[in-house]
Amino acid sequence: MDMLITFLQSTGFALLTWQHLLMILIGSVFLFLAIRLKYEPLLLVPIGLGMIIGNIPYPDTLSLGVDDEGSVFYFIYQGVKLGIFPPLIFLGIGAMTDFSSMIANPKLILLGAAAQVGIFITLLGGLALGFTVNQSAAIGIIGGADGPTAIYLSAILAPEMLGPIAIAAYSYMSLVPFIQPPIMHALTTKSERKIRMEPPRNVTRRELIIFPIVGLIITALVVPATMTLLGMLFLGNLLKECTVTDRLANTARNALIDVVTILLGFSVGLGTLGENFLQLSSLKIFTLGIIAFSIATACGLLFARFMNLFLKTKINPLLGAAGVSAVPQSARVVQKVGQDADPQNFLLMHAMAPNVAGVIGSAVAAGVLLSKLAQ
Repeated sequence: MDMLITFLQSTGFALLTWQHLLMILIGSVFLFLAIRLKYEPLLLVPIGLGMIIGNIPYPDTLSLGVDDEGSVFYFIYQGVKLGIFPPLIFLGIGAMTDFSSMIANPKLILLGAAAQVGIFITLLGGLALGFTVNQSAAIGIIGGADGPTAIYLSAILAPEMLGPIAIAAYSYMSLVPFIQPPIMHALTTKSERKIRMEPPRNVTRRELIIFPIVGLIITALVVPATMTLLGMLFLGNLLKECTVTDRLANTARNALIDVVTILLGFSVGLGTLGENFLQLSSLKIFTLGIIAFSIATACGLLFARFMNLFLKTKINPLLGAAGVSAVPQSARVVQKVGQDADPQNFLLMHAMAPNVAGVIGSAVAAGVLLSKLAQ
């Protein structure tokens, strides 16, 4: 009987708390959304299962969790904690990204820059709610709608908030089709949404090869702290565009990014421990995150309208909403909202210009914050 009682006391059931149960429930909801509703399954399946595993309690005599040095999950989580996974994600993104639409119409880069204003406005909001400047900066980067960048920055500036920030960033990336359209309708008129863009010029292979080289040199010299993320992004893009490393580019945009996405999502889930995640600060983070993302979308839209005051050939202001770096979700939302106003209006390729510019912009913003705040 004593052995039975001892065994029962060592099971996870005996150690369960309401925080564990609630986080396991949230993880199960993520799995339901991914499997049953097919909603962002590539993200939500590893995050959801990681959340369940990370919140199954175990005796102190065992070393199983992400905080137990020497455990398997501890070593997997180091990819997030040490900022290894996000640059590898950027390598894969670079190998998938076509910068031709941005090169063909450089003025659309300004829309990607304008959308990053939300990051710095949210930083001020975080300070007003009592967060430290490092924590506020990590929260603000959620406005860039770039999960890997948010994880990379928070791992360095505010590791104690890595779990909530990562979940918030990926949640709002997944919710782009629901968050952006109301803002787009509120800040543009139907006639503006009907504006058709001129076909972009053809970009030469030489331009596509030169761009990642020149882009890396300029961004690294201006903000050296961006080299980790943008160095990998431009490396992946150069592998794709130079045509002599097709095998490497194919590996980066397929096998590598798939493996790292699994490990990154799973690690994010593992790190959402109930006792740390279920706090008032997490609610504040989610609130600031949605504010950051909304402000970023609004800034892109309003700046596009501002540009039209000086342009002879008007641009469709919906393109400004694609300035956040949720690639390619935001560009697809722009396409859908534009076709709701005019079924013959095709904005997807044009929207990819500010969309990929937003990827660069959010990384530059993160580099600026790192250069000022990292110890």
